[in-house]
Amino acid sequence: MRQHFSLSVLAVAISLTLSGCGGSDSSNEATTVTEQTPETTNSAPTIVVQDTVSVDAGTAVAITATITDADGDDLTVTWVQSSGIDVSFDGQGSSSISFTAPDEATTLVFQISVDDGVNDTVTASSSVTVNSVQTEPETPEPTPDSSVWLLNTNDTRAVHVPSSSSSLNALVNVQSVATSSIDGKSYTVVSSYGIPDYQVQITQDMYDELAQRPLANRDYISGSPTIAVGDTVAFGQDVGYNSNSSCGVDQGYGYWPPGPVCPSESLREGYFPDEPEPTDDDCSTGLGQVGLWVNGSSIYNWGDGQSYNNQGDWQTLAPVAEQYDVDICGGHAANGDYHHHFYSSCLAAMVNDEGIGHSPLYGFAADGYPVYGPWEDTGVLAISAWTVRDYSATSATGCSDGTRSCSLVDQYDPSQGVEVVSAGPDFTDTVTTLSGNSLIASNGYYYEDYYWDESLTEQGYPFLDQYNGHSDDERGYHYHITVAEVDGKLIPAFPYIIGDRFAGTIDDNALANCSTGVGGPPSR
Repeated sequence: MRQHFSLSVLAVAISLTLSGCGGSDSSNEATTVTEQTPETTNSAPTIVVQDTVSVDAGTAVAITATITDADGDDLTVTWVQSSGIDVSFDGQGSSSISFTAPDEATTLVFQISVDDGVNDTVTASSSVTVNSVQTEPETPEPTPDSSVWLLNTNDTRAVHVPSSSSSLNALVNVQSVATSSIDGKSYTVVSSYGIPDYQVQITQDMYDELAQRPLANRDYISGSPTIAVGDTVAFGQDVGYNSNSSCGVDQGYGYWPPGPVCPSESLREGYFPDEPEPTDDDCSTGLGQVGLWVNGSSIYNWGDGQSYNNQGDWQTLAPVAEQYDVDICGGHAANGDYHHHFYSSCLAAMVNDEGIGHSPLYGFAADGYPVYGPWEDTGVLAISAWTVRDYSATSATGCSDGTRSCSLVDQYDPSQGVEVVSAGPDFTDTVTTLSGNSLIASNGYYYEDYYWDESLTEQGYPFLDQYNGHSDDERGYHYHITVAEVDGKLIPAFPYIIGDRFAGTIDDNALANCSTGVGGPPSR
């Protein structure tokens, strides 16, 4: 119902009677004065509404108009869509309407009309531009999480690693980070050629380790490193090694010790689920790539594909058996794929991990769970719950003769006992690695020397679980690189990065599969 405001004209008559005193023939005169107020004009209402609005397809949209009427009239408000894909909106008759934008790019125009019942109807329009949202995996949208990856935004190229696709050298670090939705699941997609941009200043300790290699006379062309303390060495720069013949001069030759091939540019695309899901199945990590570091190079796990006497019973650990087969950053290539099996001080420097507070992010496993550095807090290392067996006959993890003559039926449950296998070396025996170096096969040299001690995990912080990870309120579930501090140095500690199994589900588009990967040792 309309409210009508009317102003009546008030007429006021004032009669003034003047009377005289003392005269019998006096007379009365009446004077009448009429006073009127001016007529008031009714003003039309006003409308203020945003001229243009830009939204993404499929999102909720609201258009609100500000309507004012100085006279307080009862107003009739009408919204009409005048162009674009028809949408159903709520709010007819009010100052605001809402709707869901179409799933495709278009422009919608809405007109609002306001009638006060006195003046002409007032109108205004608002245009809504609907932008398409690309959900196809071929052209994913940028992700807000790209800051955790070391993106190469300036097309920086390696100084000593050639490109396989052009006359220029290989691009370093990560080339792109984006998001993709596949079957309703959101992924972060990382593309990289796998070449890190390490720049290392040689310290006295680093030089001493290089110079004191057991086979230095064989490993170096001149019998010793050709660099000095204080030098800055780029990734792939010649430091004097007698490298694999696959490496070209000034293209990696001299940076890697004898044995491993030089890395090559190889595009890889990792799909990491944004919401990893715990697995209900046992999914062994196997050999080969199990994730990516934030610089785009590969994460490999504990194995090198070798076993004692090639019998498969006593599997060697890459961080132990290959300790003399890696560069100054603790990495090397297998089939051209540069990777780390264990903690790298070069990567730690790249992500600014100085051991203050919790370590920063180092990478992501193929299941989508993040990998953090070794520190739980300042001065507190994350500790693996995998421990070496007690081989004595009276131990639940031991063998009847106290030697490597049996293996655990289940390394996750020592109570299931042991089984006889081919004998491994004594704990004081010397074994020879693929690169010809001699090492003592002490307890912890082989994978079968370890088992998961559930009682350690049950203690909580700073012990980890069977997957070499745990959860906290800030980071959720995550893996840790594990090390032990010995004489002020960080020494890799089994299982080094990810445990023997993935904690999360491995999707079909993941970098890794359960128990699969590149077989055998690095190409030599």
